[in-house]
Amino acid sequence: MTFLTAEWRNLLMANYAVDPAVLRPYLPRFTELDTFDGVHYASLVGFLFDNTRVAGFSVPGYRTFEEVNLRFYVRYREAGGWKRGVVFLKEIVPRRLICAIANTLYGENYVRFPMRHEWKQQDDGLSVAYEWKVDGRWNHLRALVDPVAQPAAEGSPEEFITEHYWGYTQISARCTGTYQVAHPRWNVHAVREFSVDCDIERIYGAPFREALQDAPRTVFLADGSPVRVMSGDRIYKTLTL
Repeated sequence: MTFLTAEWRNLLMANYAVDPAVLRPYLPRFTELDTFDGVHYASLVGFLFDNTRVAGFSVPGYRTFEEVNLRFYVRYREAGGWKRGVVFLKEIVPRRLICAIANTLYGENYVRFPMRHEWKQQDDGLSVAYEWKVDGRWNHLRALVDPVAQPAAEGSPEEFITEHYWGYTQISARCTGTYQVAHPRWNVHAVREFSVDCDIERIYGAPFREALQDAPRTVFLADGSPVRVMSGDRIYKTLTL
């Protein structure tokens, strides 16, 4: 059943190689870390929710808003196949009600900070910026990208990062939350210039300060699409002692 529909637009994705030991404490039960060419990625992502509807209803003041999240990539084996998904370490939004709904229904870790974004069409490309204010200081993700998006190349990091269609949350040692996010394949813009200013330790904790201090392995802008977020479910298994 569809819980939420929206359009996700202009997803700016900075992708870092992270020691798996940093990620494992956050790994939901019954999932395993997913890798691309032996690299464990965590992505700092900024994008815009637009035309948002919950259970078919539009709420004034909540149709359009920014989100910035830090995520990593996992997979879950079911019926002989893999369901590849993401685990959100923290998701920043500008509205308290969004936090309350997502944290309660999906077991996510949403927090609220003031946010803003800016998109500018320039002669040499598209300028995209997402900003969030923490302890009185504006953090940001910014990029200048090629004006025309192209399909993600088969077997590329861009394909790997965008082709994860499930969310997993750590509920307990015996239970993992899961939900599906349905959308078509996204095209991607090549990045010409990029900058990031983020208080990593304040927002995500000390282990990620070192993990994200180096330059990202890849950065790109996905054009986005309409999405459907399905109602959440639970994975239970009996643990053997």
